[in-house]
Amino acid sequence: MGVLSEFAVVTFRVVWSFVLAGVKWLVGPKEKNVTGQICLITGAGGGLGRHLATEFARRGATLVLWDINSKSNEETAEMVRQIHELISVDSLNAEDGCLFQPQVHTYVCDVGKREQVYLMAKKVQNDVGDVDILINNAGVVSGCHLLECPDHLIERTLMVNCHALFWTCKAFLPRMMELNHGHMVTVTSTKGLFSMAGIEDYCASKSGAVSFHESLSHELKAAEKDGIKMTLVCPSLVDTNMFSRCQNRKEIAPLLATLRPEECVQRAMRAILTEEPMICTPRSMYMVNFLKAVLPFDAVVCMYRFLGAEKCMHPFLQHHGEMTNNNESRLED
Repeated sequence: MGVLSEFAVVTFRVVWSFVLAGVKWLVGPKEKNVTGQICLITGAGGGLGRHLATEFARRGATLVLWDINSKSNEETAEMVRQIHELISVDSLNAEDGCLFQPQVHTYVCDVGKREQVYLMAKKVQNDVGDVDILINNAGVVSGCHLLECPDHLIERTLMVNCHALFWTCKAFLPRMMELNHGHMVTVTSTKGLFSMAGIEDYCASKSGAVSFHESLSHELKAAEKDGIKMTLVCPSLVDTNMFSRCQNRKEIAPLLATLRPEECVQRAMRAILTEEPMICTPRSMYMVNFLKAVLPFDAVVCMYRFLGAEKCMHPFLQHHGEMTNNNESRLED
């Protein structure tokens, strides 16, 4: 096929993809059934991870919860067990007269440590079975200005927020590829799409997570593993312990309000269950990302200053500095 003919085919496919996207937007895609599927969530002990766990529990999924904090992870597990108990037997899929009873399994795992991830992955395989849905959600933030941040905290942020994706995917992806079945979800941040002053390590780690996810998506497409779905979740500031006290410019704060975790997870769940490749919340973040791509850098700086984004993290950094002085532990999500 000549290059002109091939270009014509590519042009048709691009136009057709717009048509399909428009149809999906008008009709609304159908949510898939995850009853009985094994869903592993990292960072399940709190924040978005806990809310994701309860949402999947309501849909009858078997939960595998990973967190570095055993106590908080067990608290999430207890919430999931209560939800499972409330699930009507009639709502579960029956096959050959046997009803599936969803379960929850907890594991203490530091995803920033490669050997620990591989060890726990084998244990999950033996104890529970093949993971159908992998949700890479675990994340940390140092809460320090770059020049004041100890090196080990910078390394920790990069290991948990970015490097851990390599370890979990290498642990679970081979079996998914063998079966040509699975769903991999990366919970990152809009800070991986456009940066914000004061959290250089966090922005760098989330940018790495976005690039990793996109590169892996292309690799799976090239390998024709269409049975493995990929969803990138990019929320803006969420009202969890991770970014408490962050403030936008007060005059426009209502337009850029911090997201409630429940709202963020509801939108993420819809994206996952309808197998959307990517979701940004709120949707205004799509426009911010577009403007960053097309505007000159000086114009971007002006826009950031107008929105108060360059000083948004100052109250947060000050608060974490006070926590450090009082010997309190760093917050994780």
